[in-house]
Amino acid sequence: MKVYYGEFNISTSKRIEVLDITNSVEEVVVNSNIMNGLCIVTVPHATAAVIVNEYESRLVEDYVQLITQIFKPDFNWKHNIIDDNAHAHLASAIIGSSRTIPVRNGRLVRGTWQNIMLLELDGPRRRRVVVEVLGE
Repeated sequence: MKVYYGEFNISTSKRIEVLDITNSVEEVVVNSNIMNGLCIVTVPHATAAVIVNEYESRLVEDYVQLITQIFKPDFNWKHNIIDDNAHAHLASAIIGSSRTIPVRNGRLVRGTWQNIMLLELDGPRRRRVVVEVLGE
């Protein structure tokens, strides 16, 4: 089995934001020369998350609205006493900071409407995205 490590950085511009990172992840997969296996996408940050779903402008707005309704940034969270970003930590913990996607014939296996997205939960920031591809 081969293991290929890649990473890239992405800058965010809003406190809560959804960014499509599919093309950058696919580029790492192509560069890995691994034909069949798994691709792990991780954001090594406590206030960001990764999802796989449709990237459509109104749905992107819905993701942001859902996050702000469930993980209310202005709520009286205990962590906000020391750092005003408890909502971001909680959202990242529940949503998750990584996803695993199959690789078949050198390409990510995903549905027609599935894209890989970084959820910025405490921006704006510069985020690192780690992509590891394992397989043959």
